[in-house]
Amino acid sequence: SGKGPEHKFRAGGVSATIWRNESEKGSFSSVKLEKSYKDSQNNWKTTSSFGVNDLPKAILVLSKAYEYTSMKDAGQGNV
Repeated sequence: SGKGPEHKFRAGGVSATIWRNESEKGSFSSVKLEKSYKDSQNNWKTTSSFGVNDLPKAILVLSKAYEYTSMKDAGQGNV
C-alpha cells in the first residue's frame, strides 16, 4: 500500500516498528523488531539477531509496542 509505519520505538540501535495492516476480517497491527549497526565499511545495516546485551533494549521496545497497540485497539486513541 506504500504507507509508512504507524509508530516506532527505539532504544539505542534496537527498534520495534508498528505497522497497520488491513484484511477481509478488519485491521490489525504487526511489529517488526530489528537492530541497526554499522558494518566494517561504516555502512548502516539491520539484523534480526540480538546479543545478550541487546535483550533489555528489545524487551523495552517490545513492551512499549505492546502498550501502544493495546491502548489503540482498546479504543483509547493515541498513546
